[in-house]
Amino acid sequence: MKNLKERDKVVNWHPYTQMKTADDIVPIVKGKGVYLYDDQGKKYIDAVSSWWVTLHGHAHPYIAQRVSEQLQTLEQVIFAGFTHEPAVQLSENLLQLLPDNQKKVFYSDNGSTAVEVALKMCIQSAYNQGKEKTKILAFKDAYHGDTFGAMSVSGRSVWTKPFGEMLFEVIFIETPNPGNLDDVKVQIKKHAHEIACFIYEPLIQGAAGMLIYNAEDLNELMKCCKEHDILMIQDEVFTGFGRTGKLFAADYISEQPDIMCFSKGLTGGTMPMGITTCADHIYNAFLSDDKYKTLFHGHSFTANPLACTAALASMELLLQEETQLNIKRITDQHSQFAERLKKHPHAENVRQIGTIIAWDFKNGNETSYFNEIGKKIYHEFLQRGIIMRPLGNVMYLVPPYCITSDELDFIYRQILEVLDVFKQT
Repeated sequence: MKNLKERDKVVNWHPYTQMKTADDIVPIVKGKGVYLYDDQGKKYIDAVSSWWVTLHGHAHPYIAQRVSEQLQTLEQVIFAGFTHEPAVQLSENLLQLLPDNQKKVFYSDNGSTAVEVALKMCIQSAYNQGKEKTKILAFKDAYHGDTFGAMSVSGRSVWTKPFGEMLFEVIFIETPNPGNLDDVKVQIKKHAHEIACFIYEPLIQGAAGMLIYNAEDLNELMKCCKEHDILMIQDEVFTGFGRTGKLFAADYISEQPDIMCFSKGLTGGTMPMGITTCADHIYNAFLSDDKYKTLFHGHSFTANPLACTAALASMELLLQEETQLNIKRITDQHSQFAERLKKHPHAENVRQIGTIIAWDFKNGNETSYFNEIGKKIYHEFLQRGIIMRPLGNVMYLVPPYCITSDELDFIYRQILEVLDVFKQT
């Protein structure tokens, strides 16, 4: 009889994986807290929160209990023409935590769809008001998802090349810093009359290589967009729900976006869900006796009651004093480890914000997603019982908030050893 690994190979196609040359997959049969367990009984610390989604650890009993109770009451209902308590309660609770201009919630399925909704809101709100503004402003190294609209506003790369002629036109700018801010503002002013919106990952660009930039510079860029009547979409899919040390990256910024996008940690990693929130002036642009000014967008599982319930439970846990203290503890511990890494001869460009810490492994090659060292590092950490997924030679930690100080120290020790193991590679 075939084992799980063999059966998987026959039927499944995995994401971001060249299946012809892929290494053996790791069959996971159980999760508990910060650990995942394979079919041989080996346990791994999930140091990347399973693609940055798991906030409170795996199989959290409180979230499981709440979802189980909801499953026995209402598992699904069409959200066009109907509503339910979990969706209303989640919207109420989330809006209380966001910038005070965020007034309405639109539900979807994941980060990419949350971005698609945001883009459609901006473009159609201009159209509904008779404005010819159809171009999008975005950062050169952006990543906003893998659907066509999300790809279009992401930086052009090998991922988007096969679809290049099918992606809509985007005006790309550099992430702001004191040296280029004036030039970027000039570029925005030049194209302002045709730009519908500016979409950006606040403070840190995850998939681009955990690139961090200053809140003050972003704030200046947002002021410039506001002055030129350019709507702003703040993509908090990665940064939301405590990852940056505060509840949202928005908490570092005085300017307010018009639209915000959420997913990943939204349900604590329990199940898929996307949310797009907006200010009243966006919503009002669709209010009309003209039915053709409707936002014609929806998903079969929009505002799924189970996902809403998981998100409510996760948010309760997030706001507990214990969780907030854990976030601070992880942030402080990362900060101390960052100082040690900065002195290590094989680590460079060490950066950290909140519970996210990243650095480049110095192996004589260019920093790149396709730097071959990443694959070797990944397997070395698996052997040591740690799940890390380097972006090429960019190494990073995004742990669940339930991780203990001892578990973090164990990971830090392994990192220093691995840096030395591969120093000649």
